[in-house]
Amino acid sequence: MSPSGSTAFRDRISYQALLLGGFSFIATALLVIGNIATHDAIQERRMENLRASLSQVIPDSLHDNDLLDSPLQYHDATGRPMTIYRAVQELQIRALAWETIGKGYAGDIRILIGLAADGSVLGVRVLNHTETPGLGDKIEATRSDWILGFTGRSLRDPPLNKWGVRKDGGDFDGFSGATITARAVVESVRDGLVFFRENCTALLEAPVIHTPVME
Repeated sequence: MSPSGSTAFRDRISYQALLLGGFSFIATALLVIGNIATHDAIQERRMENLRASLSQVIPDSLHDNDLLDSPLQYHDATGRPMTIYRAVQELQIRALAWETIGKGYAGDIRILIGLAADGSVLGVRVLNHTETPGLGDKIEATRSDWILGFTGRSLRDPPLNKWGVRKDGGDFDGFSGATITARAVVESVRDGLVFFRENCTALLEAPVIHTPVME
């Protein structure tokens, strides 16, 4: 093929499409290989982060099992699937933890709530949010101790009609300039307590596979 013929071939749309397709295939293959290579490491890190968060809402003294082992798969009133982690000690369920989602000012607020078997709050932590830095981020335990104020509370303390921020007539402080954020967290914890009250028998009597924590 003459040089002019080679140039003409390279100028054809079919050649350019073939070249582009080749580069796309190579890029896709590299992405797939990268995902496969990092998948296990990413999953391991997620499990480590979840275990660390669970340890903040369920004390180690309340369980001798691995909290990530044999969680209970459940559904809330809207049909949303839930994963409930159970603290087992001497074959008895001593505490439960699961994720709730509140609607904050800037989007969803993912919250982890831990409850004792009597329905009292053991701990609450925010897992993820997109609230305004300097205002809404005070819901993080590393930013302020506000989130610690839920510990020990229940639907008896305060009663259900007082589970709100003070601006709404409730018992919980809000944040100046971030009332929506605080309201979302308080309501999420309240809803978690109501869910437990309505489903406590099933949650506490569900069979568990006991796996002692390895020292």
